[in-house]
Amino acid sequence: MSKKVISTEKAPGAIGPYSQAIQIGNIVSTSGQLPIDMATGELMTDPKLATKASLDNVKAILEEAGTSMDKVFKTTVFVKDLKDFNDVNEVYATYFKENPPARSCVQVAQLPKDAVVEIEALATI
Repeated sequence: MSKKVISTEKAPGAIGPYSQAIQIGNIVSTSGQLPIDMATGELMTDPKLATKASLDNVKAILEEAGTSMDKVFKTTVFVKDLKDFNDVNEVYATYFKENPPARSCVQVAQLPKDAVVEIEALATI
């Protein structure tokens, strides 16, 4: 199977040597998405707004690949502080109302740009 690079201007560009997403067969894997509000270019620091921005960026990339949030089967959520877990969950649940994907959520020492959250996803097409 060939590897297809997925890229959209509707989500932040890579800040390193990686792609926004890769498609192999009918699977799309997004890179971790920082909470950058694409309307303003600002890095969101409030956990709820940050979660929304990260998931909006995941959504934009998946749509560019020809899929959608309801096709996501696995996510990984990286948080700066697990004290934000409930705020992240509150917003996250609005994106996955039925049959939510499998998920891991881990606290990390630091994220790029000192973000409070970063989210990546795997989806089918």
